[in-house]
Amino acid sequence: MGTTAHVVVVDPSEAAAARAAADARVRLEALEAKWSRFQPGSEISRLNRVSGAPTIVSPETLDLLDHAVEGWARTGGRFDPTVLDALVALGYDRDFDALDPMATATPATGAGAVPGCGGVVVDRFVGTVTLPAGVHLDAGGIGKGFAADLVAEEAMASGVAGVCVNVGGDVRVMGDAPDGLGWTVDVEHPITGGSVEHVHLNDGAVVTTCRTRRVWGPEGDRRHHLVDPATGRSAESGLAGVTVIAGRAWWAEVLAKAAFVAGPEEGAALVAAQGASAYLVDDDGTVRVAGRMKEFVA
Repeated sequence: MGTTAHVVVVDPSEAAAARAAADARVRLEALEAKWSRFQPGSEISRLNRVSGAPTIVSPETLDLLDHAVEGWARTGGRFDPTVLDALVALGYDRDFDALDPMATATPATGAGAVPGCGGVVVDRFVGTVTLPAGVHLDAGGIGKGFAADLVAEEAMASGVAGVCVNVGGDVRVMGDAPDGLGWTVDVEHPITGGSVEHVHLNDGAVVTTCRTRRVWGPEGDRRHHLVDPATGRSAESGLAGVTVIAGRAWWAEVLAKAAFVAGPEEGAALVAAQGASAYLVDDDGTVRVAGRMKEFVA
């Protein structure tokens, strides 16, 4: 998934909190090893190498790709994990830390419309996933959200009082916060870096996606990692960033990506129609609100 993570565990027992935090680190590293496209031995990399043939994967990866296909279908294809070839064509062909952000990139022609998830088969009975021949996945975005969900749920199942898991900006909170008053998450403005708002919740997810990070290419030909599935190019939707609040981080990640691609008005309507809430920041810095965001602001 190629990102950093932070875990906060709350419990009256310092030893229990320390154990849960250590377990969370091990779990996140294991999920990274399964889902990163930058690790040749990951399950995602194996799937991409043998697209067209069924491949046995772990239960976690079956769940991840089930969620990915569901997200693709429920957003009308605006969220689409089959963008790997488009990302590579744009120059994002290695871990972002290894890219020269100002290097001359290949012409921004893109790879054309991405193939979509219509032919992806997740067979739970056999335990396999089959990608259509020539289809390749980048599951890093939804992987971050789903990893945050899994780690938070497993920490709570171990008996701790509360937990906050932040995987590359995909935040999942459950249970007691350190101050006993609920978890507070700062929503950062993608252009100014200031705070849009502080949102408060006891159990749920806050996910932000924006075009102002993971940017590369020379002046006049800047690219970002949020691909429009219809063109295979970096999306130019009129938005600088989207922050979504939903029950689970994987779903908030899906909606944030889909809303960004859809643009200000259509993106806000998409989020609201799914019962979630969001801040959408236009290219000029204007902040729009979708859904019931007032319920999360003190």
